[in-house]
Amino acid sequence: MGFFDKIKIGLTSMFDSFTGANEDFFEELEDTLILADLGVETATLAIERLREITKAKGLRGAEELRAALTEILTEILSVGDPTMQLTTTPSVIFVMGVNGVGKTTTIGKLATHYTKAGKKVLLAAGDTFRAAAAEQLTIWADRAGADIVRHAEGSDPGAVVFDALQAAKARGADVVIVDTAGRLHNKTNLMQELGKINRIIDRELPDTSRETLLVLDATTGQNGLQQAKVFRESAHTTGIVLTKLDGTARGGIVFAIAHDLGVPVKFIGVGEKAEDLMPFDAPQFVQALLEE
Repeated sequence: MGFFDKIKIGLTSMFDSFTGANEDFFEELEDTLILADLGVETATLAIERLREITKAKGLRGAEELRAALTEILTEILSVGDPTMQLTTTPSVIFVMGVNGVGKTTTIGKLATHYTKAGKKVLLAAGDTFRAAAAEQLTIWADRAGADIVRHAEGSDPGAVVFDALQAAKARGADVVIVDTAGRLHNKTNLMQELGKINRIIDRELPDTSRETLLVLDATTGQNGLQQAKVFRESAHTTGIVLTKLDGTARGGIVFAIAHDLGVPVKFIGVGEKAEDLMPFDAPQFVQALLEE
């Protein structure tokens, strides 16, 4: 996981030169975590817990402190259910995110993931506002072996989703993945559009399993946290997909999202290939961050 290289170098250097769990050590460790985009609040919380555990258990050695920090960070990330709950036929994956975060690519990777698992997948090209969005999604559908329902550019997204749900029921699709607009001319309009599509799903498939995923770009750091808060206003976000972790040391934003919003990360994107979308594993993620 190359995206951890910089932060790992900083942490490894600190633990290698460890001389004692004094205040200088804790302050330097907190600064390092903040630079990794954990956010001030989350980094402060982690270090406060580490101080408490160090005092209560009398921790002295670098390895004891590393193990304690691993446990603390894993606990922070362990919110909600990181697994996808798709138990009905069809189930719906509703995908949100601003333009440029890798939303279309993520949908393509999800389609590949589920078709390889033997599922019949149908894509709903609900982003009718962005030029060429449906064309890009069609390319991914072809690659994945998934069906797609699309209308002309500028069409009503709600009509696209309605038709896609009818097609899914008629064709016996297992999973419907709904693309949504990432930008309209103002935030209010975008949120109203997302709310309308959700109501159509409620009406047409009232008992369906639904995952509402927000795609965030790891390189945006704390801006991603603000995006998550805004989107949560219009839809009940069940999980985060964190993209572009292949070239940055800023993946620590997942801790801030988990701590501040209580929303689990469900997938991470670590490259451009269809296979480069991986289910998120909190202990493995923290181990990669802190391993020597």
